[in-house]
Formats: sequence, C-alpha cells, structure tokens
Amino acid sequence: MDGDYSGLFRLDGKVALVTGASKGIGAAMARGLAAFGAQVVVSSRKQAAVDDVARALIDQGYDAAACAANTGVIDDLEQLVGFCRQRYGGIDILVNNAAANPVYGPLQDSDSRAYDKIFDVNLRGPFELGKLVRPIMRERGGGSIMHISSIGGLRPETGIGLYSVSKAALINLTRAMAQDWGADGIRCNAICPGLIKTRFSEALWGDETTRSRFEQKIPLGRLGEPDDLVGLAVYLAADASAYCSGGIYMVDGGYSTI
Repeated sequence: MDGDYSGLFRLDGKVALVTGASKGIGAAMARGLAAFGAQVVVSSRKQAAVDDVARALIDQGYDAAACAANTGVIDDLEQLVGFCRQRYGGIDILVNNAAANPVYGPLQDSDSRAYDKIFDVNLRGPFELGKLVRPIMRERGGGSIMHISSIGGLRPETGIGLYSVSKAALINLTRAMAQDWGADGIRCNAICPGLIKTRFSEALWGDETTRSRFEQKIPLGRLGEPDDLVGLAVYLAADASAYCSGGIYMVDGGYSTI
C-alpha cells in the first residue's frame, strides 16, 4: 500500500455473509463488519430473528439484508448463496458461525441423533457452504473465510465432548481449505473462542458456582463477551490480514495457557 495504511481495516465494497447471526457472536460480528463498511447478509434458521438483526443494522445506517437458512441442509445453503448473489452480486467474506450442541454431559450419554446434528451443522455446513462460495470468491479475485471453532477444538472440554470433536475437525478443515484454495486468493482462518456469555453457552456459565470457577481459571479474570471477538473478525476480513491464512486464533482471556 506504499505506506498508506489508512484503509487496512476498511471493508467498503465487500459483501459479508455471517451464519448463526441472529444473536450472540454472529450478531456482534455482523455489526462489526458493517461498521467497517461491508454489506452484510445475516443468516440463521428463523427469518424473523435475522430480520430483526438486519433491521437494527439498517437503522444504524448500514447496508444489510437477512436470509434464513439451516446450515445443516444443503438446499438451504444453495438458496442462501443465491440470495447473496442476487442481492449484492457475490460474497467476499464468509463467517461460518452457526453451531449446534444439543447435549451436555459425558460422551456415553450422546446418541447417534445428537452426533448427526452436531456434525451436520458444525462441520458439514461449513464444508458445503465453503464449496459453494469458493467459485464466487475466485471470480472476485479472492476472499476471506472464517470458521468459528472453539478452544474445545484444541483440548476437549468436560461435558461437551462431541461438540469439541466437531470443532477440532473444523480446525483441520480450516487448514485444508487454506492449503487447497490459497491459489484462488482465498484465505481461511479459524477463531477459537473460550467461554463467551451467550445464550448458546448458558448451560456452562448460567450457574453462579460454575461461572465463578471458570472466572478463577481465566487469567484476565472474566468471561468473554460477543464484542470481544469483533476486532479479530474485522482484522481477518480486511486487507490488514492479507498474508494470514490457515491460522488458529484463540480468544479466551488466556484460558488456553493454563
């Protein structure tokens, strides 16, 4: 950029698709990407929920649209990508944030239905959506894919064993996509949150005793908030990270160091 770094984090003219964006981490990332200039498509299973998110973004002066999709259903993903192309002409940034974890407890208490749901949403969805988006990004000169994994993908967390396994596989999918699609100008990175205060993770932090135990283990002394992930998402979407691909980034207040 010849010494002009003023636009390193700008996303003007870029189209971002964020799944699992009706609340929590996904909604926060959608707001952050929009704030830096991206046109944002927010998606989740229920249309009314993503309509609310998109409307709030528009009310703040941002360019946003909503399209419901179940990331575990390939037909829904095809329709979602078609919506992005029709509305904005393509996709430059993909945030695979949608996730499922229908069970809490030891592995032996999980059945095949839980296994299928977890892996369909947490792994197959990002795989299929990545494949659908790849030719579009290639046509547009490249793009950025972010997979929202988990620190459980680096070390299994008690009570969420299958979820942790699916997130470990997502980390390796990130590396495989980075390796195979780099020649297309597509970067792929994984973000691994620690315990973030969202409705999705409330079973882990909702109890005061459990929350206190986690807080005592976290070097920064607190649980994370969805907004704690926004800066990294903007960085990985923008030209500031133009040479970053295949990276695994922890956002956990230092928890993974213990």
